[in-house]
Amino acid sequence: MKTDLSSQIKLDRIPRRYYHPDSEIELAALRREEKIDTRIFETANEGGDFLASEMARYINRYVAQKGKCVMALGAGTSTHRAYASLIKMYREGKVDFANVIIYNIDEFFPLQPGGPSTMNRLNEVLLKHIDIRPENVRTIDPEITKETMYEYCQAYEQSIQDEGGLDVVVCEIGPNGSIAFNEPGSVRSSFCRLVLLGSEMRHTISSDYKTDDAPTTAITLGLANVLSAKRILTMAWGESRATVIRNTVEENATAAYPASQLQGHPHVKVVIDLPAAEDLTRISQPWKVTSCEWNDKLIRRAIVWLCNMTGKPILKLTDKDYKDWGLGELLALYGSAYNVNIKIFNDLQHTITGWPGGKPDADDTYRPERARPYPKRVIVFSPHPDDDVISMGGTLKRLVDQHHDVHVAYETSGNIAVGDEDMMRYFLMMDKIAPVFGFEKGYDKLSEEVHDFVTNKKPGDIDNADIREIKTMIRQAEATIACNYIGVKPGNIHFLRLPFYETGTIKKGDLSQADVDIVKKLLQDVRPHQIFVAGDLADPHGTHKVCTDAVLAAVDELKNEEWMRDCRIWMYRGAWAEWEIDHIEMAVPISPEELRFKRNSILKHQSQMENAPFLGDDDRLFWQRAEERNRATAQLYEGLGLASYEAIEAFVEYHPL
Repeated sequence: MKTDLSSQIKLDRIPRRYYHPDSEIELAALRREEKIDTRIFETANEGGDFLASEMARYINRYVAQKGKCVMALGAGTSTHRAYASLIKMYREGKVDFANVIIYNIDEFFPLQPGGPSTMNRLNEVLLKHIDIRPENVRTIDPEITKETMYEYCQAYEQSIQDEGGLDVVVCEIGPNGSIAFNEPGSVRSSFCRLVLLGSEMRHTISSDYKTDDAPTTAITLGLANVLSAKRILTMAWGESRATVIRNTVEENATAAYPASQLQGHPHVKVVIDLPAAEDLTRISQPWKVTSCEWNDKLIRRAIVWLCNMTGKPILKLTDKDYKDWGLGELLALYGSAYNVNIKIFNDLQHTITGWPGGKPDADDTYRPERARPYPKRVIVFSPHPDDDVISMGGTLKRLVDQHHDVHVAYETSGNIAVGDEDMMRYFLMMDKIAPVFGFEKGYDKLSEEVHDFVTNKKPGDIDNADIREIKTMIRQAEATIACNYIGVKPGNIHFLRLPFYETGTIKKGDLSQADVDIVKKLLQDVRPHQIFVAGDLADPHGTHKVCTDAVLAAVDELKNEEWMRDCRIWMYRGAWAEWEIDHIEMAVPISPEELRFKRNSILKHQSQMENAPFLGDDDRLFWQRAEERNRATAQLYEGLGLASYEAIEAFVEYHPL
């Protein structure tokens, strides 16, 4: 079973010379927008190997020079790949830790028995695997109090100074640009102190430590402590860190992005993989810094950027516009602005279709979907019981109205996202109905148990099995009503309830063959011609990613089946992000009436409205996010000179590896 196929999705072909050129001269040109030494690797594993080799080199150098190496280490998830590689180097005899002194860079406060601890995590991923002396490991004393905090933090700093200062700092760049637990707003002069953790950091902690009760405060070395180190190694992996990396590396230093204040340090390296680098100029807009290896997607991106810079639609761009904005290479390749304009205009025009399942008896040469077979068997996989309508409600309605055999498969129960208040609304109603219709016998006992449980429930308590089942029923009823509203046949609604999700807590299990087999069975039963799957992997708790990995793993195991060779897979987004226009391969226009219909279908999920517990840091409700993203995509097409629509849902095709 392949468990991480979603991380191998590559929408761009990035020429190696953009991130690993052959000469220092070309590297200097590529990096002229970057204010920190940034090393880009194709994969996080390669980046981790580089970080490990740098750590080993520094350790060996400082031990040789002065008899010891003093390090401050973080335990964030991004560091784990580097530590795994460092352990391997240790076992190969390339580095030893007998003369290394390690300071824990941050720790939660107060530490709860059995709760998250960065020191415990550091032990798990590194320290217990190497020959570090116990007395050479320094961390925050869990016994300190708020009253002794100030003196303790000063003593922790003094201990570092007594060792001659930090030689090396190793930590990750957080989701909000944090360094250690220096959250946005931290200044360069900040020292060791107690900090309040923001909501985004707490989401990350909940996910990383698989806990429902993320700490709210922590003790951390300040930016001044970090910047005092002789060498700083920091890292970030994945698409979700791309914006943070751009702000850290290319924008002006600001307290809003603490990591950006590493700018100016003479010996700092930011190590990232290609997905995390996707917003850097040399990756996203290479025409600004070098001659390009042009392909259709890069040309499309460049033209969209040029339209934005000039305020013109595609067909009004001139030779002068191309020359003035550094895109003269395209004129040399295509002969004139007109030729480039027509090519890109037609490429974008061909992504637009009102027939997401293919238009029967039509010439499909330039259409995103093939005309035959018609009608098609279609499966829409929805991670939670509302992602289908949030992300592709308009397209789902089109598929049904155009007479395709549409199945919707809800992969998880979504029960932890039902608040107690929403559940109790049903019980309050049933408490009134039961005596009127004479079925209070048996029901009364359940009602009493539920009322007692909710009344005595404390923060962090896990719902019992009965309540989880009731909340599952609520989500299933809402999803069924939404499907009925759209017109999906009752027999085509599938509640898969993948086992990885059914823990009753935010903490989920790992993807297993049992999950994949459930998806495989549905695929084998339906034998679809079309699959829609979530390509939006940025939900705070990672459920989308696991669900998508389950589908892709099942597809991988079935890809040699004859029917599977005739199946196309489309990835949607919408709840947490939208596809960039250079990646869009199918754009389904939505009329004002259809957009209202989509909103109404989302509103059928009443438990996920104002009281939904996992809206993330975006204050908008899901229907508002979806409408604004769909309208923004339509406005982007309109601004490029294409047809004007109320909204557009966008899709990218997935090709099995």
